[in-house]
Amino acid sequence: MTQIDQFEAVFRAAAKTRFNYENISIASILVIADLDDYQAHLFGDRLRTYLKVLGEDVAWHITKADECRTVGELLDMVEAKRPDLICTYRNVHSGGWRWPFSLGEHLDVLTQVTITPVLVVPRPDADQQFLDATEDLNSVMAITDHLTNDDRLVNYAIRFTEKRGTLRLTHIESSRVFERYIDAISKIAAIDTAVAREEILRRLLKEPQDYIQSCIESMIEEDLQVNVKGDVTIGHRLKDYKDLVEEHRVDLLILNTKDDDQLAMHGLAHPLTIELRHTAILML
Repeated sequence: MTQIDQFEAVFRAAAKTRFNYENISIASILVIADLDDYQAHLFGDRLRTYLKVLGEDVAWHITKADECRTVGELLDMVEAKRPDLICTYRNVHSGGWRWPFSLGEHLDVLTQVTITPVLVVPRPDADQQFLDATEDLNSVMAITDHLTNDDRLVNYAIRFTEKRGTLRLTHIESSRVFERYIDAISKIAAIDTAVAREEILRRLLKEPQDYIQSCIESMIEEDLQVNVKGDVTIGHRLKDYKDLVEEHRVDLLILNTKDDDQLAMHGLAHPLTIELRHTAILML
């Protein structure tokens, strides 16, 4: 390695990506339900209580069973109302809730076509599961495999965490991907495999750790009164995320669902939303 390369490496290693706080404005909420008028408004009332952290000056529009029956009607409704947040539940306007393998066509299209965040809660006919999942927002978790520089994700997580509540910023590197690269490195004689393993893993974990620290510092400066915890590790991702949600009794899970390179839902978002059926999830 030349001296110039060494200097550049030291310079790049010292550079840190810092979090930029932005107050997320949510002035209007569209609630999508396939219930009769009375049940739909009970559902909406529960959500108002659950989302009290968003404040009282929020305009709510609650649909009923005879609205948005088709995906086209739903998209037209979203275009007409232009809400800042959409709230609904799995398999709305679908009988697919009997089989835990999908979110239903309404949600599948909605999460990919619109840029509006979608809050998905357990079905209201799940009774106790629905009530437990919409109790409060004291424990919120934002998850990603590339937390650094994801200001939008963190800002939404802050917005939905109650004061003096706990916000967990979680980054899990894939151990399978890491081992695949280390295996390739082990076949290159010019690179010390043991050193590469140690230094690459340290760097992969250090960057999100530094970013989380910048989040904490920014939130202290803004006096946001939210307790921030960082979970940065390497693992098998899906299982580890599920274990963390259960361990910390997460009230709301926040994740990115869109991918610039494909029409399908981003990365782990789809399996997580399918399997965590008893947890409220905000899909960005």
